[in-house]
Amino acid sequence: MNRDTVYAQSSQASVLETNKVLRNTYMLLSMTLAFSAFCAGLAMFIGISPMMSLGMTLAAFVMLFVVNKKADTASGVYWVFAFTGLLGGALGPMLSYYVGIANGPGLIMQALGGTAIIFFALSGYVLTTKKDFSFMGGFLMVGLLVVVIAAIANLFFAVPAVSLAISAAIIFIMSGLILFDTSRIIHGGETNYVRATVSMYLNLYNLFTSLLHLLGVFGSDD
Repeated sequence: MNRDTVYAQSSQASVLETNKVLRNTYMLLSMTLAFSAFCAGLAMFIGISPMMSLGMTLAAFVMLFVVNKKADTASGVYWVFAFTGLLGGALGPMLSYYVGIANGPGLIMQALGGTAIIFFALSGYVLTTKKDFSFMGGFLMVGLLVVVIAAIANLFFAVPAVSLAISAAIIFIMSGLILFDTSRIIHGGETNYVRATVSMYLNLYNLFTSLLHLLGVFGSDD
């Protein structure tokens, strides 16, 4: 067996492994999104309080460390469902608020539709062109850090314009992270579909909530 044959077989194996990670990521992502939506609906039906929602969000971030630790084990998938279920349930009070306002259900559907369009368009672009967006990693992390600091500061100052700017910035950053994370998968930078699913889920979660916030400000009939 010559060197060219070995190289060709190695490349083929690498492509097959990448396709497997991509397929498993999208399959797990779709299931966790459905489970998250179910938990959100259940939380709305029960009528959980904003404080309980905050507690679930904090528990989800603790769970995130567990997911990363268990990502390489057989139980990793179950921890992903626990993590996404908590975050989905935490949306209950926010979604209940929008359902109760004029045009609220329509705003939720618009946010869901916008999130889906952005995700499929950006992921499809990367999968079609095979472009490497790894160069965006540093810029996106810095942008995310700035947004987090600004969001914490705005908790004290509560400036509406700043809140809108933060939501807009999050939409751009999450869109960039969709490009970045999809690129990492197809170029072998991420080989664990559990971690890839969590990253993509967080991108979509933050994208949806930020879109809903902007639509709630500019698209409400109140």
